[in-house]
Amino acid sequence: MRSQGQVRFIKISSGMQKAVAALVVAALLGWAISMVVMAWSQYQAQADRASLLQREAKVATSEERFDEYASDIGKVTSDLAARQDFLEAATSAVLPEDAAMAKEGETVTDSSTEAGETVSKVSALIPEARNLAEIEARQLVLVERLTRYADRRAARAANAIRSLGLDPKAMQNAPDRSAMGGPLQQLSSGSGSKLDPRFERLGASMDRMAALERGLEGIPQFLPASANLISSGFGYRRDPFNGGGAMHSGLDFKGPIGAPIHAAAKGKVTHVGWKSGYGKTVEITHGNGMLTRYAHMSKFNAALGQQVAAGDIIGAIGSTGRSTGPHLHFEVRINDRAVNPRPFLEKAPHVLEEARAAAPRQPIRQTVR
Repeated sequence: MRSQGQVRFIKISSGMQKAVAALVVAALLGWAISMVVMAWSQYQAQADRASLLQREAKVATSEERFDEYASDIGKVTSDLAARQDFLEAATSAVLPEDAAMAKEGETVTDSSTEAGETVSKVSALIPEARNLAEIEARQLVLVERLTRYADRRAARAANAIRSLGLDPKAMQNAPDRSAMGGPLQQLSSGSGSKLDPRFERLGASMDRMAALERGLEGIPQFLPASANLISSGFGYRRDPFNGGGAMHSGLDFKGPIGAPIHAAAKGKVTHVGWKSGYGKTVEITHGNGMLTRYAHMSKFNAALGQQVAAGDIIGAIGSTGRSTGPHLHFEVRINDRAVNPRPFLEKAPHVLEEARAAAPRQPIRQTVR
């Protein structure tokens, strides 16, 4: 610095220089942060305004839909009536005429009188809703007819099962849920509403009918080999190897090596392979604790996990395992207890034929969509 002809020098230490630089950097950082905060605030405000506009648009859309329903209830009623006409026409192909009438001992309600009173009251209080009340009445009548029909089919299936020496209650209480799913679609309209008990009754009746008829399909009903060639029956016999008394837990069907072996009923193959004493063996699980076993086979025509129908070829007669010659050893087991297969094979085809003759070719669940 020059002052009055004299020159003076001012020295700034390195520490002072660092302090000044730090202050400058801090000021720059503070400015940058404030700018970022300001920009974020503006962005957030714009986003909130956009969200508000979207919500307003959705509200407007729902209001428009409400106005459409309110202003044209006749069209809504017409659409519902057309759907009800379709349901009644579709079910008429499977519902017999007597399903409209209750029989002695049946517990399904008859809502025709109640429905008529409801229509009259609604017509007096809300004239424009009369057609909706009439559609509801028709719907409840259809539900009751379907329930009666399902109950009658279930009763026929239960009688058939009982005639074969089995317990239908064990089958109806064991529904097959191994392959079920899908989105939840409740029949009630909201959290506070309750499903009409007649719909709940229909669901229970159809579940019982399906379980019993599925149980019928799993009962041995098809001869695994020729009945004329049964060489040994179920029960105690003289053992062919040691000559002593022994329990024979199945039927033996004599036949040439390579002769086909058929599945006795619908089911799932749960064993394919060698089994001690049985040789080459196939086991089929039919549900409700029932299993059929096919032993001493020469070859397999079934794979583990395969679904088979009654009569499907699952292998060929052989003489593997503890066997004195080519034959099929066939067992029926319930809850792992061997039972005599002969009553099933002799009676089941006739019993099932009668039960199926009383049912439509297409079940209800395939006709009503």
